[in-house]
Amino acid sequence: MTHRISMMKPIHLLLLLALAIMVPIIAQDEDTAAVQDEVKPVVQEEDVVVEDESEVVVVPDADSIPDLNLNPGDIAPTWALMYAPAKFEFLKNWTVERGARLRKFKSQPNRHVVVVSFFATWCKPCMKELPLLQNLYEKYDGQRVKWFLVDITEATRTSPGFEDSPVAGPFLSKKGITMQILNDNRGVAKERYGAKTLPRLFVIDKFQTIRLTKQGFHEGEDFEGEISTIVDELLAEAEE
Repeated sequence: MTHRISMMKPIHLLLLLALAIMVPIIAQDEDTAAVQDEVKPVVQEEDVVVEDESEVVVVPDADSIPDLNLNPGDIAPTWALMYAPAKFEFLKNWTVERGARLRKFKSQPNRHVVVVSFFATWCKPCMKELPLLQNLYEKYDGQRVKWFLVDITEATRTSPGFEDSPVAGPFLSKKGITMQILNDNRGVAKERYGAKTLPRLFVIDKFQTIRLTKQGFHEGEDFEGEISTIVDELLAEAEE
């Protein structure tokens, strides 16, 4: 019996030695896994937050559009866009730089605030923004503010996957949108305003100066309140 006990002591020592080696390795693996678990949720959470803050879509030819980065204080680029066969709307009918005359200053002498929103019928965030713009359009009916929807649907129709996009006029009419639609069929205005994403909105004052820009649709924000505040402020400004 004494001999058996003495023979087992080396075995016990070997087991203790093996445990002493394995425990740090296991602990290190657990620490590594814990660090990985801590990192993954942070990355995933940031991705979700970014998506929740703004719903935005990239136009198919975004790489070819200049990065103009228009900001409040910049002069709004001019445009002439067709709204019916052989009928065009001009930005300078409603607002021009200080010291300049409106394009039709005799028949239309009053400067206006201008709100321009670029959209396409395939743009889901645009469809969320348009009803809110329609509410504002009706709210300011009869006041010196013009609301224009610049449609780039036709300019993107030749891009793969966009061939069957609904035609803007009938499509928006069914949704109760009655604001004037301007057709940017060649994407000229889109490029002049650097509209690489949709929806893209600009509020322009009576002197052709951009006073507010917005990109994407922001769920939960007071969109109508923000636009109303700036429009009221600009309407109150003297025309000089």
